[in-house]
Amino acid sequence: MSYTPEQIIQRTRSAFIWTRLLGVPFWGMVYLLSVILYKDMHISPLQITFIITLKPMSALFAPYWSQIIYQRPDRIISNLVWANILRYLPFLFFPWIDSSWIIIAAFGLYMMFYRGVMPAWMETIKNNLPALSRERLIAFGSAIDYCGTALLPLILGLVLDKYEHSWRWLFLGTGLLGLISTVFLYRIPISTTTNQLASTPSSILSFFKVSVLKPWKESWRLVKSDVNFLNFQIGFMLGGAGLMIIQPVLPMFYVDILKLSYTKMLIALTVCKGLGFAIATPLCVKLFRKLNIFHFSGVVTVLAALFPFLMLGAQFHISLLYIAYGLYGIMQAGSDLSWHMSGPVFAQEKESTLFSGTNVLTVGIRGCLVPLIGTLLYALTNSSVVMLLGSLLCFFATIHFMKYRLVVKAETDSI
Repeated sequence: MSYTPEQIIQRTRSAFIWTRLLGVPFWGMVYLLSVILYKDMHISPLQITFIITLKPMSALFAPYWSQIIYQRPDRIISNLVWANILRYLPFLFFPWIDSSWIIIAAFGLYMMFYRGVMPAWMETIKNNLPALSRERLIAFGSAIDYCGTALLPLILGLVLDKYEHSWRWLFLGTGLLGLISTVFLYRIPISTTTNQLASTPSSILSFFKVSVLKPWKESWRLVKSDVNFLNFQIGFMLGGAGLMIIQPVLPMFYVDILKLSYTKMLIALTVCKGLGFAIATPLCVKLFRKLNIFHFSGVVTVLAALFPFLMLGAQFHISLLYIAYGLYGIMQAGSDLSWHMSGPVFAQEKESTLFSGTNVLTVGIRGCLVPLIGTLLYALTNSSVVMLLGSLLCFFATIHFMKYRLVVKAETDSI
């Protein structure tokens, strides 16, 4: 079936937005997962740490899912559809699962597919939408997620407090809601101008080379051949490392230094961060169009560098905690836009899936190593030293970004 350009744009937008909207209630439950399991299933500190590390670690496996669609545009829609089904499916059985490890594994699977479909989405948006409307759609989708995590955990918390074990049925209900969005994914038109057939590995060795090593080899070849993208990865690695190195010390900082109640923590982590993200999103879209992607990312990392300083200042006045997380939300709005749009921006006329897949892979590498370094440094020093180091890494990222400028072909199409 052939579609007009307006129909292609409308169907793609609708699918992207409805997938986000219908997934928000579930994302609100996932946000509270470690608290729920600690309170109702009495999981150990080791399991809590495992839940925290699973989120970045899932990025190491996500490229294997996105590799399926590399140079195979005919597979993009099925890639989105199956990932959407598989990431919600295990949660439909939560009312009857008593093993905390199975629940944690389901969370890991969800995060892998959540990250794994990002290249497919970016390539779909790149093919189906005019350039000037891509940033707006990505930013709007991220705003939906952040507004949901700003409000839903507080609402869901009231239900969880009133009805014991209600979390099992809430996961089932919100999972079903997320599955409904699959209907919209089927309706996305996609270009199939290229249709390269993938070869089937003939032995275990060839399977290892093709299926296991290929994402790493392709990403390594990409960063070696594209200096602009390599410089972007270096800057984003520095900035991301600055934020991730402080994550292991934040719980101790909240409890031992700031002595926060759960209410104050939720207001800062959800409401202030979510509001900052929502307010900044339209401004970030405008700024992204005016600035070069390197300079835009430099603005993001300088905001990230301020976050640890404000957190340290919260020892003297609690209002700085809320300001810090409001600023974090503003920073995250820019970071999400820069990270998601970097694939289409650096790919230009080429296929963007490998660029986006490399982004996901580097997040996984950083997530496996940097929090461990933060934990070791905390054991040797204290939380303030680790947070100052995180700020310094973000500042170095800003210096790096400001040294470069990407020259791209001017876009003249409009919404």
